[in-house]
Amino acid sequence: MLSIDPKEIPTAKLQGYLQGAVGPRPIAFASTLDKNNVPNLSPFSFFNVFSANPPVLVFSPARRVRDTTVKHTLINAELNREVVINVVNYAIVQQASLSSTEYDEGVNEFEKAGLTMLPSDIVKPFRVKESPVQFECKVNDIIALGTGGGAGNLIICEVVKIHVDENVLDENGAVDQTKIDLVARMGGNWYSRANQGLFEVEKPLTTLGIGVDNVPAFVKECGFFDGNDLGKLGNVEAVPSEEELTGFVKEDFEIKGILSSDDEDKRYKKAKQCLDNNEVLKAWKVLLARKDF
Repeated sequence: MLSIDPKEIPTAKLQGYLQGAVGPRPIAFASTLDKNNVPNLSPFSFFNVFSANPPVLVFSPARRVRDTTVKHTLINAELNREVVINVVNYAIVQQASLSSTEYDEGVNEFEKAGLTMLPSDIVKPFRVKESPVQFECKVNDIIALGTGGGAGNLIICEVVKIHVDENVLDENGAVDQTKIDLVARMGGNWYSRANQGLFEVEKPLTTLGIGVDNVPAFVKECGFFDGNDLGKLGNVEAVPSEEELTGFVKEDFEIKGILSSDDEDKRYKKAKQCLDNNEVLKAWKVLLARKDF
């Protein structure tokens, strides 16, 4: 058996062991407001429920390993002492992942992830409309666990109001575990879908993804793509260039046939197939290709 002294290995490697061995971990999809009341939204897998009376949830935004800086969520929670914790189910997992991209301060991750801001009843931060359960919380305490990279910061939240989508309830009014379809984090790119098992979600780019807000309206409005599809499309650094599209149309006989048919449904179905196969750049090319290339 491999035996490890945590002090003798790099923090990033230690974090990999911890996250790979301790799981599946539920995800706190935390909504806060910054000093200018701009919404911020980010997922955290160091999270769980710790008390029912009073109802208390705890999550931990860790300092970045590379430079020890802290997350916007922590700064906002310290400032306003309010947060909304939204649960993440399979229907929004790609959008939740995209929202973890480290956009600059003042960027609204609701817009980048293509999610809907829903006003809360008691606290100021917005809820995620697409999340099946949303917890409005007051921050009771924040406990810093260290100052180095990877150090956690326990945000202890008291739930002051709960919102539950009735579509995830059973005939007795309890949360139906098959209907809510929760996902949880494992190590690396791996997630666990509560009612099916393991699957992978490609981590957001180290550079910035364009965001769902930059996906063309015709794509978002055509009815072929769900939130996860749009999340994948938003997680690219740039859309294909005119030169790339020209080469694609010249070399791909199937897309030539689709363009010649003038049947947009065929185009959307092909792009959807590419997304299902995680061929995201090819999906973009299918969507943006034109006859005149």
